[in-house]
Amino acid sequence: MPEQLNLFGAPERGAAVRRAAILAGRRIEYRFARRRRRTIALTVDARGLSVSAPLNAAWREIEAFLFEKERWIVARLDEWDGVPRAAPVLGFDGERLPVFGETLGLAVVAGKPDVQREGRELRISTRTSVSGRSVVTLLLRWLRAQALAALTPRTAFYAARLGRSAPAVSLSNSERQWGLCTAEGAIRYSWRLVHLAPSLVDYVIAHEVAHLVEMNHSKRFWRVVESLYPDWRDARARLEREGAGLPLIGRTS
Repeated sequence: MPEQLNLFGAPERGAAVRRAAILAGRRIEYRFARRRRRTIALTVDARGLSVSAPLNAAWREIEAFLFEKERWIVARLDEWDGVPRAAPVLGFDGERLPVFGETLGLAVVAGKPDVQREGRELRISTRTSVSGRSVVTLLLRWLRAQALAALTPRTAFYAARLGRSAPAVSLSNSERQWGLCTAEGAIRYSWRLVHLAPSLVDYVIAHEVAHLVEMNHSKRFWRVVESLYPDWRDARARLEREGAGLPLIGRTS
């Protein structure tokens, strides 16, 4: 298998278990796992709190670390509570979804299968049904086409800024990895980037293109990213929050 890098770093090892602690007077559940690492790490995202600890870390050390960071943990959890959660889009007339950061409404009609954008509206026609599964199929196909059409030239643009030829670009169905670069220099993006504002999409592209120069997440890598996208820190934080609220197309969870 070729070496691969994704936007969120290497996947962690080991199965996580559910635990709970009283922090700042609140009972907080969290995912806990022991990893081959040297320090205790905390992550707060749309799924809640995650704790990773070294294989030999004592429980008293882990608990002490949680208590030391309790204000930060609670503040981050409260911040995530204010982030809109993903809403389902099931293919019905009148539903709404973002396309490159702009909210569009669905207008579902009977007719020859097709999707056309008309201003702030996506007009979806289908022979088999005026709503539901057939609409979702057409919508997903259209969204993927829009994603590829936008991502391919922007990837070539950023690659050219580094003096590199345009890499091969493809799409994935990933909901956890926005982008991935292989050692061979091919880049695969999650098609769900089609929902995000162009400024955030450009950050993901710049991040992955930087891997054409540095196949790691070293300081040198982040300097390359900064040369392409100076506001990458703000974009990375926005991407984490806004990505949690993207629509669930064709399913409820």
